[in-house]
Amino acid sequence: MQRKKAVVDSSIARADRDQGLLLVFTGNGKGKSSSAFGMLARALGHGRKVAVAQFIKGRSDTGEAAFFRAQSGVTWYLLGEGCTWNTQDSAWDTETARRGWGVVRGLLQDPALDLILLDELTYPIKYGWLDLDAVLTDLRARPPLQHVVITGRAAPWALRDAADTVTELRDIKHAFRAGVRAQAGIDL
Repeated sequence: MQRKKAVVDSSIARADRDQGLLLVFTGNGKGKSSSAFGMLARALGHGRKVAVAQFIKGRSDTGEAAFFRAQSGVTWYLLGEGCTWNTQDSAWDTETARRGWGVVRGLLQDPALDLILLDELTYPIKYGWLDLDAVLTDLRARPPLQHVVITGRAAPWALRDAADTVTELRDIKHAFRAGVRAQAGIDL
């Protein structure tokens, strides 16, 4: 344990600067958005100002929306209109995503925001509704101490490369495949 403590202490001593972080939570496993909302709660606990921009999701009746919208210091944007298999209109989905990114661009220029959660952003990128290079340019131009968390499956490699921290959640077993529907407080 003494040797382990020395290694840990040395690592802590080498971490000597602060910067805004870009974090990506991706993969097929459950918990990407939940992890990001945990970070949101942590930031609020430290008195930080945060914003949430949800792509794809077209519903505002989730537990996280009910909880976080009631907190001071939270700005919330629902930028989607439901899953793409519901709309069946690629042109409309593209326009919706681009309008949403216009909102996000404003958030990324606001130095008063300490943390921005871009929930399910990987999908508009994957489907070609948003230009990845433009998204990366806007992310790089944000205020130096602003943190951004991006969630969604299949994060492109260029986004992973640009990130400071990438976590890939892996699905091992899921109750839905056994016929258990999404449940309030767990999935919604």
